[in-house]
Amino acid sequence: MPPMIEISDLWKSFGAVEVLKGISLTVERGAVLAVIGPSGSGKSTLLRCINLLETPDRGEIRVGDRQMSFAGGRKQRARDRDLAAFRAATGMVFQHFNLFPHMTALDNVTSGPVIVKKTPRREAAALGRELLAKVGLADKADSYPSHLSGGQRQRVAIARALAMGPAVMLCDEVTSALDPELVGEVLSVIEGLAREGMTMVIVTHEVAFAHEVADAVAFMSDGVIVEIGPPSQVLEQPENPRTQNFLARFHRFIGSYTAAG
Repeated sequence: MPPMIEISDLWKSFGAVEVLKGISLTVERGAVLAVIGPSGSGKSTLLRCINLLETPDRGEIRVGDRQMSFAGGRKQRARDRDLAAFRAATGMVFQHFNLFPHMTALDNVTSGPVIVKKTPRREAAALGRELLAKVGLADKADSYPSHLSGGQRQRVAIARALAMGPAVMLCDEVTSALDPELVGEVLSVIEGLAREGMTMVIVTHEVAFAHEVADAVAFMSDGVIVEIGPPSQVLEQPENPRTQNFLARFHRFIGSYTAAG
């Protein structure tokens, strides 16, 4: 089977600032890729390009059996239907939840299937309740986001992404806006998805979590992938000096995890 995600020579600039500089990578089906690196290295932009929330300047992206090519900042003769189908293959979970405040948790989860996929409301509601139970929120279906904790809101956001039946999940620093005591409940849900075989690309600053869950880790700096490989290699024995310098601050956490393992 070909990889689930294949990216070739991807470039993206904002004005005169080059944010992605020729990114190429693959993610196998059912694998988890963790992307780490300093702020401003292009991690979030990479995710947004995979989901086509940002249009790459040039390069190619394939997700499943759908491929998009870019040149000169324009999608090459892409129809709106093709773009929608491409985006539907990926579920995106953002740092700041992006829930609709006037909708209940259940309505947030079912809005995509009802509006985009024209799923009957009763069928969508059954799916929504199933997914809320999956993320540990079966009793919060009728709660509004303002009545939920940050961790609960992020779990609703994960359920909302899953409701569209994506082939790939993209998670962008999903714990960085949470209080420390709420981080574990969100990471537990993501770990469960990984065990079930969901293909995921996770931008994270939780290095110990990346060590535990990811099949591969990519270290990004200044818009390029400096180093990529198994967690045991990149996180424990990095070869590139930039990777070594970045991970020095996390040495205690990585060491604690490997000792426990």
